Amino acid sequence: MYQYLLFDLDGTLTDPGLGITNSVIYALHKFNIEVNERSLLYKFIGPPLKDSFKKYYDFSDEQSDLAIRYYREYFKKQGMFENEVYDGIHDLLIKLKAKGKSLIVATSKPEAFAVDILHHFDLYDYFDFVAGATMDDSRNKKADIIRFALNNCNISDKKSALMIGDREHDIIGAKDNGLDSIGVSYGYGSYDELKTAGATFIANNPIDILEYV
Repeated sequence: MYQYLLFDLDGTLTDPGLGITNSVIYALHKFNIEVNERSLLYKFIGPPLKDSFKKYYDFSDEQSDLAIRYYREYFKKQGMFENEVYDGIHDLLIKLKAKGKSLIVATSKPEAFAVDILHHFDLYDYFDFVAGATMDDSRNKKADIIRFALNNCNISDKKSALMIGDREHDIIGAKDNGLDSIGVSYGYGSYDELKTAGATFIANNPIDILEYV
């Protein structure tokens, strides 16, 4: 039914929890803000960073931009590799390619970082196209990133494409572009978050995705 499968990266293909939270901790420390519990920062995984710094720490636009620069200092040096591929992802991607599916990454992470991560974890060659955010945040909303991927891959039949991700932003971005979606409950969004956002399907582990495509 679906020929084009768009995958989120963080929380869907890989578990980036350690690297992202370490990068946020590093950035907040520059503002003399200490975080006592790492799990409080898991909400940074998925949404655009600028939105999260503004929402959770009441940062101004200028403070958020500076926090992102600090975040990237750590992330570029080591945070992006404090990460691991979810069990079953390689097997899933092999099976999907064997079925002739076209695979695309659509992530709110800066595109350059996404490409480096995919190469590092031997995931890059599974994908036909990688769509990510721009460093200047001119493209950072998930709906815009999905649209960018659809346009660049010449996908005009929306019924042939499916978005797969772990947060409400993935599901809402898919709906904004007229796509069905799979919410993956093994990532950083809860079952309730994904269902409330309107996910077409829910997958509890990577191999379950095969059931819907």
